[in-house]
Amino acid sequence: MARNDDLSTPRGTPGGPSYDPDAFARFAERMARFLGTGRYLAAQTLFVFVWIVLNLTAVSLRWDPYPFILLNLAFSTQAAYAAPMILLAQNRQADRDKAEVERDREMNARSLADTEFLAREIAGIRLALERKPDRDDVTEALDRLTRTIEQGYGAEEPSYAGGSSGDDELREDEPG
Repeated sequence: MARNDDLSTPRGTPGGPSYDPDAFARFAERMARFLGTGRYLAAQTLFVFVWIVLNLTAVSLRWDPYPFILLNLAFSTQAAYAAPMILLAQNRQADRDKAEVERDREMNARSLADTEFLAREIAGIRLALERKPDRDDVTEALDRLTRTIEQGYGAEEPSYAGGSSGDDELREDEPG
């Protein structure tokens, strides 16, 4: 018989039974949610009460006499299965919480970067506004320009009415 030494496939029967671990985990989460409800606790309390009453009062139905060993065995079995399912559900929830925390951390980092960018932009605008001349600077420059023009033409203001321009008056005054 030829031996298959192919290391790319695991040993065992090919096509054997397989299960989806996520499907079992989802089942475990549903079971853990159910075991933590008030409805389950009320139903279990009612079941235990009926069990004890029937075993104490009904003489012909005593399938589990006073120390209630069968009931203790049922609770032990239930606890043996419930605890790992609850832990599995908690682990899956912890994984979801970690992923959510990571998404929140990334979103906070982006928000911080956006905030820092906007703060730098606002600081740049403030600096640009500080260098921008205000009304006093403009009126001061206009006053200086007006004084310079008045000194150049003298105290009289040139008349632009009547079709003559200031350039014609300048040409008449120029030596030629």
